Amino acid sequence: MMMRFSVFVLLFFCSVFAFGQGQPGQSVGGGEEKVELLPGADSLTIINENGMEIRRVINNVRFRHKGSILYCNLAIQNVASNLIQAYGNVKVVQGDTITVTGDTLLYYGDTRLAIVSGRKAVLTDKKRTLTSKRLEYDMANGLAYYRIPGRTVDSANVLTSKEGIYNTRSKVFDYYGNVKLVNEKYTLTTDTLIYNSITKWSYFNGPTKIVNKDGTLLAKRGQYNTATEESSFSNRTMVENEAYTLTGDTLFYDSQKQLGFAKGNVEILAKEDKTLLLGDEGVYRGLEGFSKVYGHALVKSVVSEDTLYIRADTLYSIENKLDSTRRLIGDKRVFIYKSDFQGRCDSVLYNTADSTILFFRDPILWGDTYQMEADSISAFLVNSKVNRMLLRSNSFVISEDTLVKQYNQVKGRTINAFFTEESKLKQVFVDGNGQSAYYALDDEEKLIGLNRVECGKMNLQFKNNRVNRIAFLGRPVGSLIPPRISSRPSAS
Repeated sequence: MMMRFSVFVLLFFCSVFAFGQGQPGQSVGGGEEKVELLPGADSLTIINENGMEIRRVINNVRFRHKGSILYCNLAIQNVASNLIQAYGNVKVVQGDTITVTGDTLLYYGDTRLAIVSGRKAVLTDKKRTLTSKRLEYDMANGLAYYRIPGRTVDSANVLTSKEGIYNTRSKVFDYYGNVKLVNEKYTLTTDTLIYNSITKWSYFNGPTKIVNKDGTLLAKRGQYNTATEESSFSNRTMVENEAYTLTGDTLFYDSQKQLGFAKGNVEILAKEDKTLLLGDEGVYRGLEGFSKVYGHALVKSVVSEDTLYIRADTLYSIENKLDSTRRLIGDKRVFIYKSDFQGRCDSVLYNTADSTILFFRDPILWGDTYQMEADSISAFLVNSKVNRMLLRSNSFVISEDTLVKQYNQVKGRTINAFFTEESKLKQVFVDGNGQSAYYALDDEEKLIGLNRVECGKMNLQFKNNRVNRIAFLGRPVGSLIPPRISSRPSAS
């Protein structure tokens, strides 16, 4: 039961209080763990309630405990429980580094827990501030909490979240719910974030988005350095800028250097020409316009309304930024597919500048009615369709005569093969050591026989997949084998 004191008793206690104020350093309630009331307050009222001493201190109030000073306009102190309720211009100063301010304070002296509330509760150390409407500060362990939305500000960052924990000793932050980190160089949003303000590394878990002037990063689990803009991720991650997207199951990316390494279901997309590189592992060097994938490597390149597919052990994409053209290189066990022809070789180069595809090391190409081989082959595309093929050294072309169901063959040192808009053989020009074996027909399109000819140069023209006209330049040597003794030639 609370008892009200008479004016005489109050004056008596005021005199006691005055005596106490004259004894700086005296602990209230005795013992080193009790909160110490410092002199200087305007007034003190002491009330006994159920045997407990309650003190009401007004104006210029100061307490000291474990090296920390508590300031306020009004304080209610329970001496026995070591609890202080403080109101108005509340401030807690811990050493020369930490200051907490607010409108109200609950301070539990036994555990050294300070709960500060108000329109704005603020914890400040030398380099940053935490702000919320309610802050819990565990002074014994140096941990500051906010369990309602709050924000952290330092010289470079503004971070907001639904909940947060700041370790004032290790300078590590834990944030939960709608986390947003804003820097003049980037913005990071996530569900859960651990941020070490000394090392500048951020560790996050849950859907995460990092946006800067160079692009956007989407991830679910990983770490990011706010100073160097380096990052590494252990879950499906995508990096996107104006020119590229880089995606992988695990990924390391340096935003400043535009350098990326990815593993697992790697995808590198060049947006300008819709070229997609796929593979098990990949490397991206954005400043150089260089990409590389290996392990089940595949490239898809849109050529007008058609798509070119290249598969190889390793694939490279090299961009010329001056004219926005690209070279695609396939190395080792190369397979190529396009709607109008297919092929295989050991090395290939596709240059988007002039729509040329170069095949090296034992290339073989084929279409619906022909097959070509040489030491190297160049395919020239016009309007996304093959227009001409240049075969160099040990060149060989075989084409099906759809009427007689046999195969015409041409060999030579160099062969130029020209195609119609429908990707049918139109003309074959042989330069050097020319040899041909083709089926000759009469005016009624009846088979005359197999014509074998050798000549330095020859020009064969095709119509409807058949030899329509042939010209021999030089001194041809040949023979016609009648149908009755002719045999189907081999395709080698």
